[in-house]
Formats: sequence, C-alpha cells, structure tokens
Amino acid sequence: MLSRTADHLFWMARYTERAENTARMLDVNVQTSMLPQSAEHAENGWRAMLGISELQSSFDFHYGILTKKDVLDFMVRDPMNPSSIASCLKEARENARAVRGTLTTEVWETQNATWLSMQEKLASGIVEQDPSQFFEWVKYRSHLSRGVTLGTMLKDEAVHFIRLGTFLERADNTARILDVKFHGTKAKVQPKESIQKDFYYWAALLHSVSGFEIYRKVYRDVITPERVAELLMLRGNMPRSLLACMDEVVANLAVVSNDVSADTERFAGKLHAELKFATIEDILNAGLHNTLTEFLERIFELGNRISRDFLVPLAA
Repeated sequence: MLSRTADHLFWMARYTERAENTARMLDVNVQTSMLPQSAEHAENGWRAMLGISELQSSFDFHYGILTKKDVLDFMVRDPMNPSSIASCLKEARENARAVRGTLTTEVWETQNATWLSMQEKLASGIVEQDPSQFFEWVKYRSHLSRGVTLGTMLKDEAVHFIRLGTFLERADNTARILDVKFHGTKAKVQPKESIQKDFYYWAALLHSVSGFEIYRKVYRDVITPERVAELLMLRGNMPRSLLACMDEVVANLAVVSNDVSADTERFAGKLHAELKFATIEDILNAGLHNTLTEFLERIFELGNRISRDFLVPLAA
C-alpha cells in the first residue's frame, strides 16, 4: 500500500476516535459540574480537562476568563482548536475523501453524512440546550463508522491501518480521561479516601468510557478509585482499557510489518508487556499520574515511529 494512502486511512480513524473521546471527556465534566460543589472546584475540573488535553494555554489566549460555556465552545466548535469535535470530524472527512477509492461507498457516505449532520446540529443550538445529547450523537456516529468499516471493507492492509489509528488514539484518550481526576496531584490513591463523596465522580467517569455496567459485572461491589484504575488500565477484556488497546496495536502492527518496522514493533511490544504483567498495586505505589504521564509520552513516541516506518514522513 502507498504510504500516503495508509497515512490518510490512519488519520481518518484517529480523528474519528478523537472526536468521540473528546465528547466522552466533555460529558464527564458536564455531568460532574452539576453535582454540589464550590465554583472554584467546578472551575478546577474544567481546567484539569484543558490541561491534560494540553489546551490550557491555547484556551487562555483566545478566551481569557474560564467559563463552562466558553470551554464547550472551544472544545466543540472552535476552528482554531485542532482538537475540537468540529475540527476532528472535518479532518476525518477530508482524509476519507482523499482515499475515497480505497473505502467502500458505505464508509465514505458515513463519514460525509456525519460531517454534514454535525453542521446542522451545531447551527440548531443543541450544544447550548442539551450538550449531553450532542455528545451521545458524536459517540453514536463514531460507533457507526467503525461498524460500517468492519462490516463492509475487505480485511486487507487498509483495515489494519484504520485499526492502528483507532486503538492508538483510544489508548491516548483513555489515559487522558483517567488522568483528569488526578491532574496536578501526586495521584497516589488512598484506599480510605472519602469514597462516598467521590462515588458520583467515578460513576460518571465509568459511564464516559462505557464501563459502568462492565465494572459491576467484574467487581460486583462499590466503586473505588483503585478498581476503576485497574479496569481502565489492566483489564484486557475491557474494550477501552489501555491493555486492550495495546493488544490491538501490537496485533495490527504485526500484520502490516515491513523491513524497517522491527524497532517500532519491539517498542510497542515492550509497552504492551509492561501493561500485561503489571499490577494495580505497583502502579499506585509509583503514582497513577506519573504512570499515565509516562504512558502518554510513550504512546506519542509510538505514533511518531509508526509515521516514520509506514506513513508520510513527519515534517522537519
């Protein structure tokens, strides 16, 4: 496959997944902002989200004073923010258009219809009236895109590069969503922390990654921070966990392997093995925030290595 074609497929999938995960992260904050809390605590929650997304300085430059309305505007529709939902869905559509001949008609029409429908929804004022409903729509369109891709495309290299992009982006975003809770702290969870007070925050986080029912099936007990972290990091049967994402990244890398990708495969394999054989006790002792920060750095490096070995070279 031509590297440019692989590049467009990879980034089509990444941008689609990024839009979904931005919607998930925003929905957590919208839900938790409605819980009883001080104005300062609510503002810190929004700042933590911007900080872990590495968008705090960009937001401050364009908006100045932080308000919930402005954060939603910045993260949903602002064209100056390349990680906004609108920007991501636009880029996903443009990458799909560039390789329209490689995609099935159903995949292309799904991407195109998502972009057109999004513009109508933003114009209707739904984000201001019922942001959670809009975020559910974004998640649904992402699910639809993945389902149509797997249901209609030949299982060749094109699908494997799409899967690579999806799970690399998902790993990055799952780590960020989890780290929002701990951003700016030493992040060592104390077992006897006021769990009752935090219950609704953890429940909202689990809902944001479609993990609430899964948590109940796996643990059959009250929600605790340690178990949430274990579920989202180390459970290979949890679809959005870091380990499950790395399972897919390693498997798809092996299929598209080429003459220069051995080092990248080893790099991914090492990260995968560390998650597979880790325990949550070891992670908490090292500091959850520190562990997630290191993971994000290594996922970024892995993305660069994949670009170097398979895709269009990064600009100097």
